[in-house]
Amino acid sequence: MKLYGIVGWKNAGKTGLMERLVTDITGRGLSVSTVKHAHHSFDVDHPGKDSFRHRQAGATEVMLASRNRFALMHELRDAAEPILPDLLSRLSAVDLVLIEGYKRDPHPKIEAHRTVTGNALIAPDDPTIRAVASDALLELERPVFDLNDTVGIADFILAEVGL
Repeated sequence: MKLYGIVGWKNAGKTGLMERLVTDITGRGLSVSTVKHAHHSFDVDHPGKDSFRHRQAGATEVMLASRNRFALMHELRDAAEPILPDLLSRLSAVDLVLIEGYKRDPHPKIEAHRTVTGNALIAPDDPTIRAVASDALLELERPVFDLNDTVGIADFILAEVGL
C-alpha cells in the first residue's frame, strides 16, 4: 500500500482537504482508506447500546457488523497507544492510504496551513513534508498549492507515490 499524510495544526483545513482528496482520488478509480489520529479520548459507541455494554463489561475487542458495514473497536485499557505501522497492518489492501495526523512519523506528507490560525509552518523544519497547501501565497523551497486546489494536490500525491 502507498501512504501519504496530511498534517497541520488545529483548524488548518486537514479534514476538509482529506475529504476532498478521497472524493477526487476514488473518482479516478483508485481505492483509498484513511487513518485519522486523535490527540484526545474519543468514542464511536453510545451508552446503553449492546456494543458499549460489551466494552464496559471488559471485552478487549468488539466488532459491530451489519450487511452494510462493520466496525472493530479495540480497547487499549492500560496498553500503550499503537504505533502507525501496527495500525496500518490491520487495514485491507488498497491503492492508497491517506493519513491525517501522525506528523512525526516518517511517511511523506503535505502540510495544510491557514493563516487565520496564526500558527507557524511545520514544513521548514520537516523534510518529510513534501509540499504545503495554504490559503496564502508562500515562498518555500518545496511546492505550494492553494488549499482548495484539490485536483492539483491529488495529482501531486499520486505522482509522488507512483499511482
